[in-house]
Amino acid sequence: MAQIDHYFRALIEVGGSDLHLSEGQPPKVRVHGAVTALEGEPVLTHDVMQALLSEICEPNAFAKYMETGDLDFAYEMDEDSRFRCNYLKQQYGLAAVFRIIPTKIATLDDLGIPEVVKSFGHLRSGLVLVTGPTGSGKSTTLAALIDYINTNMSRHIVTVEEPIEFVHRNKNSIITQREVPIQTPSFADGLRAALREDADIVLVGEMRDLETISLALTAAETGLLVFGTLHTNNARKTVDRLVDVFPSDQQSQVRTMLAASLRGVVAQLLMKRSDKPGRTAVNEVLVSTPAVSAIIREGATQKLTDVITGGKQHGMQFMDEAIWDRLRQGMVTPLEAYMKSIDKTRFKKFLPQEQQELGNATGGAPDED
Repeated sequence: MAQIDHYFRALIEVGGSDLHLSEGQPPKVRVHGAVTALEGEPVLTHDVMQALLSEICEPNAFAKYMETGDLDFAYEMDEDSRFRCNYLKQQYGLAAVFRIIPTKIATLDDLGIPEVVKSFGHLRSGLVLVTGPTGSGKSTTLAALIDYINTNMSRHIVTVEEPIEFVHRNKNSIITQREVPIQTPSFADGLRAALREDADIVLVGEMRDLETISLALTAAETGLLVFGTLHTNNARKTVDRLVDVFPSDQQSQVRTMLAASLRGVVAQLLMKRSDKPGRTAVNEVLVSTPAVSAIIREGATQKLTDVITGGKQHGMQFMDEAIWDRLRQGMVTPLEAYMKSIDKTRFKKFLPQEQQELGNATGGAPDED
């Protein structure tokens, strides 16, 4: 048993999601959104950190980390416990953050994801994006969608991830999982290769650069169903981000491609629950319609909000509506709803007086991604 497993077991015992190890600090865990030190654990020295981090990592990868200061991979402690590992260097030396990955893949119904999201799994081609800030559960939602397809359809699904988080077993589909940079050098390389691998569906773990986004648009246009993630908070920002990545002289052409290939955007945030421990996902859903395509082509993305709020019959949902539902059900506090919402004025009247004054003082600006 690796020494570091002691901390992983402690994380599991307290029901935490993340373990933080940092030279010069005691070990810390995140439980339901709050970070606290593990009780009775000493401050981590340089030698202890080096020993802990090196024992679960391939020697070549650890040497690369010591040279560059960054490393991502996955570690399986046992068949029930798998972790996404991020090694970094910080002001006082070595550090690492470990996120527990559930080995059982939750269903879309378990997660409370809107029913329309299942329809994206039935598409034959196009681009579907799951977006949200870091730690908002994008990977969990995508894993649930892939599992839905795997259970109900016969497709060849290729995933390109960094690292592989959820391990999928073949059910009715064939699933090929490739890890960056171990099995393929980059997301772009993995996506390019998928075009030659008789794939029906490609999941791109992160669409973070022009080359990957460009390839994803081309693949979606040429008949693949492409799922991807972006760090944006809502559907409008997602469309803007995809277009803004390209040089200005290419943006008109990109808008035309995106208008033709975008099938949907599922934006996700996690909200701290007030009715019981834990967090709940809230989603904004954009479903492509002729009106949405026309807006994207024109570059008039400010009109998307009206289309989403008026598109309930297509399964669309505006983020503030999802937040309002959670508040109405008593699942979240007025302050949590106010902090996560886009239109602050709608939720401000539900805040206690002293919190309303705090909102005035801070300007009540929406959270940025």
